Amino acid sequence: MVLGEKYVPRFVDLGLKEALDSAGAVILEGARATGKTMTALNAANSFMFLDSPEATQLMDVAPSAILVGENPRLLDEWQLAPELWNMVRRAVDKNHSLGQFILTGSAVPTDDVTRHTGAGRFLRIRQRTMTWTEKLASPETSLSLADLFGGLHPDPVLETQQDIDAVINNILLSGFPALRSLPINRGMARLRGYIDDIAHADLARLAEIRHSPEVIKQLIAALSRNVATEVTFATLADDVRAIAPNISTATISQYVELLERLFFVELQHPWAPVLRSKARLRTAPKLHIVDPAVAAAALRATSAGLLQNTSTLGQLFESAVIHDLTVFAGTMGGEVRHYRDSNNNEIDAVITLPDGRWAAVEVKLGGHRFAQGVKSLEKAVAQIDEQSSGAPAFKLVVTGTGPILTTNSGSITAPLSALEP
Repeated sequence: MVLGEKYVPRFVDLGLKEALDSAGAVILEGARATGKTMTALNAANSFMFLDSPEATQLMDVAPSAILVGENPRLLDEWQLAPELWNMVRRAVDKNHSLGQFILTGSAVPTDDVTRHTGAGRFLRIRQRTMTWTEKLASPETSLSLADLFGGLHPDPVLETQQDIDAVINNILLSGFPALRSLPINRGMARLRGYIDDIAHADLARLAEIRHSPEVIKQLIAALSRNVATEVTFATLADDVRAIAPNISTATISQYVELLERLFFVELQHPWAPVLRSKARLRTAPKLHIVDPAVAAAALRATSAGLLQNTSTLGQLFESAVIHDLTVFAGTMGGEVRHYRDSNNNEIDAVITLPDGRWAAVEVKLGGHRFAQGVKSLEKAVAQIDEQSSGAPAFKLVVTGTGPILTTNSGSITAPLSALEP
């Protein structure tokens, strides 16, 4: 129980525990309402909410008292009092024990010259919204990413795990814990309210915004139309100019950076291996929204509409796959990047681990297209110089509606609903 509520375990729990066993302080950061406070309280033995009247008073008269309590001590929404950073750093330096503090934050404060580096003292953990596996609670069949890296070739499960209607519902079902039990139409309304809060208040807390909230909402809609793509700031500016004719590309870039600082936008950076050919690597990142359901809400998407618009549905599904793979890879200290070269060979997700192992993932919405996905994935992987990067630990095609299979060439296909860390 946490604050009188039954705690729903999250995949991030293990990473938080390991971080507390490795450093004096841990920063648990992520977008507002992703469940950071509950996750941190589940691991903490004492706490202080920085948005409480008590904390405000203590910061005025006796700020060091905020640090006093049984370890690990949670300092929730620490960015409301950025001076705590140096205070925590000094406390960690004074007492060399591990797991002293957990700092949660929903925004990255503006760096300043007075905030000392936390190198060697702090570890950062990113908490994202719930994955499909966490939302579904009990998937019919599970397939572990860690097992795949360990060489597992799964037994076939030929029955389709989900139909397209279930896939659309999972995209529209919010990954924010407090909204998971709401009907989809009510969840969509709450998510549009979340976007309103970002546009009206949250961005303005970070910087001066020269445009109206409607312009920010138009930008969020433009980002949502382009999730899982290498969209340029110029393209986003063209979209926003429908209501802000004079907005510059530089301003769009600044606003996107602010949305990143709120953990509302996340970049999927490119992977840069050595190639066999003379093809040039594409170096633009792909953009994703904090949760695919938020992107759907910004577009006012409905189940019926997505069923008719398979292009948008495919983009939202790819973004959902990247979101979940990023959570799963994070439990192993890994990252998720993407690959594309000038010959249009592309790998939707490249999972890299700290020990040098990597895996290649293709995304196909329809299960009937997994064979096409295997073919294009294997062609892209063949461009990689294995003497430099090594062979991929596995090649995986993630579908919305397909079976679990291992092909004769060794590639694997599985639905997103079956995947877990």
